[in-house]
Amino acid sequence: MNTSASRRERILDAAEERFAGDGFAATGTTAIADQARVPKGLVFYYFPRKIDILRALLEERMPSAPLCEPAEVVRPGDPVASLVSLARRLGLGEHESVVLRTIIFRESGTHPEVRERLRVLRETILELTESVLDAAVEHVVDPVLRRQAAQTFVSVVMDEANARRYDGAVPDVASAASVIGAALAPPR
Repeated sequence: MNTSASRRERILDAAEERFAGDGFAATGTTAIADQARVPKGLVFYYFPRKIDILRALLEERMPSAPLCEPAEVVRPGDPVASLVSLARRLGLGEHESVVLRTIIFRESGTHPEVRERLRVLRETILELTESVLDAAVEHVVDPVLRRQAAQTFVSVVMDEANARRYDGAVPDVASAASVIGAALAPPR
């Protein structure tokens, strides 16, 4: 990695850690520069405003579409195993950056860019989940029920990611998938 890129990455790494620990508003560019071991002017060279650092973190370190292809996780005839496989593949609770997950959930209430990024991520996962359910369930499912099942699943995996950021009680994704699978079972 060249020196310029490594300095920029160090600034982003430091900002990610500081924003997660202290919050965006409470983190100054001096603290970021100090932690990154670069001159403060270099922070402004790469990121003219502090919000530009946050935007770069969102653009470069958030998962982006496509998160995966449905065929990678679908188990035909087994929506429960398909959902569990999807949750593992998404790895939201295990995202390589616990710190970035913290920023997303913390700052979504105060920064429109973060809120929009979280909304797009949620919608992308919702559409992916519906596609997985379509491929996994071997009978016709009412589209409203399928959407509700997908929304339930997405709520659980997003809650899992959020709970892991503060070491809270983590929802049981497999059990939630079982409940969803039962709801989608063919009528008898």
